[in-house]
Amino acid sequence: MAELESRVEDGALWLTLNRPEAYNALTDELAVTLAEALEGAGADDDVRVVVVTGSGAAFSAGADISGEHSHERFDASTMDRASRIIRAVTGLPKPVVAAVNGVAAGVGCSAALAADVVVANESASFLLAFTRIGLMPDGGATATVAASIGRARAMRMALLAEPLSAREAHAAGLIATAVADDAFDAEVDRVVRRLAAGPPLAFAATKKAVNAATLTDLEAALEREKSGQTVLLGTADLAEGMRAFAEKRRPEFRGE
Repeated sequence: MAELESRVEDGALWLTLNRPEAYNALTDELAVTLAEALEGAGADDDVRVVVVTGSGAAFSAGADISGEHSHERFDASTMDRASRIIRAVTGLPKPVVAAVNGVAAGVGCSAALAADVVVANESASFLLAFTRIGLMPDGGATATVAASIGRARAMRMALLAEPLSAREAHAAGLIATAVADDAFDAEVDRVVRRLAAGPPLAFAATKKAVNAATLTDLEAALEREKSGQTVLLGTADLAEGMRAFAEKRRPEFRGE
């Protein structure tokens, strides 16, 4: 079974994260495959819009931190893979829709919020869970979240790692649309059809201009995140945070 399902239909490239048993957590391989698919869409004349969604109950739970001594698997290259996805989404000269069908956490949340249009069902939630395990937000979230909802709300979301429901995220201006679960598929299809039938040159120019005006600090943010996260990946607090996650208990951080 492919970890990323891909199909082109009526001008739309549908990319479905397909690890439902792991809440579509991103393995190294899946992160690279997703970035490659997004990058390749730019040169595909059959693709007018890209949709990223998840299978099962989640959009994506973020990086896969399962397994014993999982903190030892993460290094600067992990940040590079996450940043590659974000650059692919924001740099693609075609609209990207995040169809958020469930929880979007960690870098899964970052990836969703980098999209041009986010449509979520009422069961969805958005969570920058990084500080729960001793890390900082990455995937450009330090820039995209603040650009959408302002510094105060971004700080609360990042520092307290409290989930926002889809309705709360919409009310805060974090996402474009929140709809009832039974209306989700129809709304996603409506948005995708409209984008697929729209003016591609105008869309490309609009996306470039809006991102240039609102995400002026994105590239610097990605570099700051990589630098900060690389340091945090070597801390005892991270090791404790991941052990606590695996053991389903509250971590005891010591600032080490």
